[in-house]
Amino acid sequence: MITVSEVSKSYGTRVLFDNVSVKFTPGNRYGLTGPNGAGKSTFMKILTGDIEPTNRGKVSKPKKIGILRQDQFAFDEMRIIDAVMFGNATLWEALQERDKICQATDFTDEMMERLGELETTIADENGYMAEIDAAAILRGIGIPDSQHEELMKTLPNDFKFRVLLAQAVFGEPEALLLDEPTNHMDLDAIHWLEEFLHEYEGTLIVISHDRHFLNAVCTHIADIDYDTIIVYPGNYDEMVEHKNEARTTVENENKDKAKKIEQLQQFVSRFGAGQRSSQVQSRKKEMARLAPTEMKRSNIERPFIRFDQDKASGREAVTAIDLTKAFDGRVILNKINLEVMRGDKLAIIGPNGIGKTTLLNCLIGQIKQDSGSVKWGSGMNPGYYPQDYRELITPGMTAFEWLSQFDVTGTPQVVRGILGRMLFSGEESSKITDTLSGGEAARLLMAKLMLERNSVLVFDEPTNHLDLESVSALAEGLNAFTGTVIVVSHDRDLISEVATRILSMTPDGPVDFHGSYEEYLEIHPLPEREKKSKW
Repeated sequence: MITVSEVSKSYGTRVLFDNVSVKFTPGNRYGLTGPNGAGKSTFMKILTGDIEPTNRGKVSKPKKIGILRQDQFAFDEMRIIDAVMFGNATLWEALQERDKICQATDFTDEMMERLGELETTIADENGYMAEIDAAAILRGIGIPDSQHEELMKTLPNDFKFRVLLAQAVFGEPEALLLDEPTNHMDLDAIHWLEEFLHEYEGTLIVISHDRHFLNAVCTHIADIDYDTIIVYPGNYDEMVEHKNEARTTVENENKDKAKKIEQLQQFVSRFGAGQRSSQVQSRKKEMARLAPTEMKRSNIERPFIRFDQDKASGREAVTAIDLTKAFDGRVILNKINLEVMRGDKLAIIGPNGIGKTTLLNCLIGQIKQDSGSVKWGSGMNPGYYPQDYRELITPGMTAFEWLSQFDVTGTPQVVRGILGRMLFSGEESSKITDTLSGGEAARLLMAKLMLERNSVLVFDEPTNHLDLESVSALAEGLNAFTGTVIVVSHDRDLISEVATRILSMTPDGPVDFHGSYEEYLEIHPLPEREKKSKW
C-alpha cells in the first residue's frame, strides 16, 4: 500500500495540490490523470522520493517499488538483459557480490559463510529464474532473444525506453509507478503491456495520455483537480461520467437554492419593516442555510480544434508508385504503391522501425525516395505535423508573434482567436516559445495548421505530448474536417474515431484495408505476446 498524508505542492503562488491525503491499495490499478501542467509527474516524483512536498506531508510506501525511469542512456554499457535484472536491486547486488567472491583464488571461512547468505538471498528473490523471466518480458515488448546479450547502447532510443519499462516491472515489485509507459511503444507492445499489467497483483499507479490504455487497465482513477486529488472507482470514461454527474448535481442544487433564496428575499424585502419581524428573521436564517455550495474552478480545459480548407481539391490526393527507400543498405520501403483519395482518413500503423515516418517524409518531400514516384493531386496543399515538431517553432518569439507569420489575412484578431481556441488566451499568447511545455508547443503547431487551411493534413504521432482532453478535441476536429487526413499514431482511440482506412506496415509488406480500425482488427487481430508466468 502507498499512503499519502497531508501532502501539498506549490511553485510560487501556483498551487498544484493542497493537503492531499489518499491511499493506493494493493490489487488496484490507478490512473493518475489531469491536464498538462496539473502536477501529475510532480506528484509521481513525490511518491518516488525524487522531490519533496512543499509542506511536511508524509508518504509511506513498500520497500520494493518498480519505477519507470526516463534516463535512456544510463545503462548504455550494460547488457540488455542485465539492465532488466537491475530493476530488482536486492537480487542484482547479491548476484554481483556472489560473482566477485567466486572470482577469488583463496576462500576464507567468512567468504564461504557470506556466499551461503548470498545464495539464500538469490533464492528468496527467485534469482535462479531471473534471466528466464527477464527474457520473457523483453520478448513481450518486442526485443528478440538474439539481442538480449548485446549492450544497451546498440538499441535505438525508443527501444531503450522499452527496456527501462521492463526494468520497472521486473522482480515482482510490491508497487509500480509508471509515467507515460506507452510512449515509444507500438500497438502490439501496448497490447502486451495491458495484458501484462492485468496479471499484476500489487499497487499500480500510471500516468498516460492514452485513453484506451487507461480504460483497459485501470480499476480506479486518481484525478488531480480542484487543488486536490480525488479517487474515483472505475476506468477513465467512468471517472469522467462520475465527475460530470457530481458537478451537475451541485450546479442544479445551487440553482434550486438560488430560486428559493430569491423567494425568501422577496418576503424579507416586503415585510422587513413591518410587524412580521419573527417571520423575517426566520426567512433570513433559512437564506443563510441555503447558501450555495462553493465550487472551485476546474483546471480541465479542452481546446477547440477545427480544421478548414480554402477550397475543394481534386479527386486524387496523393499517389505513390513503386516507392523505395533504403538507409545504410537497409531497405525500409520496398516498392510501396499507395493511392490516397480526397476525403480519405488514412491511419498508418505498424511496429516501430518499419518505415511509417519514412513513408510520410517521402510523401511530403521531406526526404527523397531512391526510386519510384510521388504525385500530389490538383489543388492539394499538405500541412505537416512531424514528431520532432519543436524544430519548426522558432525560439525567442512569443506564441502570438510566431503564429502571426502564417496569417495571410494580416488580421491580428484572427490569430488571437485561434490562439484562444487553443488555450493561449490573454497573457498566455505572450509566452516565449522557448518556455513552452510539450503540450503547449503541440497545441501551437496545431494552431498553425488551423490557420493555414490545408486541404490535406499529415500527422506523425500527434498525441505524444497532448493531454486527454486535447486528444479528444483533436479527434473531434479531424472527424469534422472535410479534407484528407494521413496520420501515423499508436493512440487506438484516435485511430478508432478518425480512420476510414488502415495501412498496416508489416515485415511482409503493407496491408491496405478500406474500413475502420475495429473492422480491420476483426480480420487482423493483435497477436498474443508472451507473459511472465507469475508475479
